[in-house]
Amino acid sequence: MTAKPCKVPGPDHPITVQANPLRVVVSVDGRIIADTRAALTLREASYPAVQYIPRQDVDMSLLKRTDHTTHCPYKGECAYYSIPSGGERSVNAVWTYEAPYAAVAVIKNHLAFYPDRVEKIEEHSAESGL
Repeated sequence: MTAKPCKVPGPDHPITVQANPLRVVVSVDGRIIADTRAALTLREASYPAVQYIPRQDVDMSLLKRTDHTTHCPYKGECAYYSIPSGGERSVNAVWTYEAPYAAVAVIKNHLAFYPDRVEKIEEHSAESGL
């Protein structure tokens, strides 16, 4: 068995993770799946920014673990969840790195959502009242 590569972010492939000061709300089929004021924004190379939401701020009863997995050489092994209420669109809509590599260890116990597989991912300021 060949070991999977483990790469360290650097100038050629930067990764930053910062606390998001905004409230992040994820909904599917009119139902709130996640609601947090503790999201982490991960920016990786030229990819769009991703909101990683603490597991405790996600309604895990609305998700179903799948057998799908992937590997990122910068973050590690990735597990997936579907959102049954979202139908076929929301299959493998959620991902998580349960044992991320050291460079991104802060995303452990966080989940991320594909924007095109959920209804909305909204960011609200404290003043918005939502």
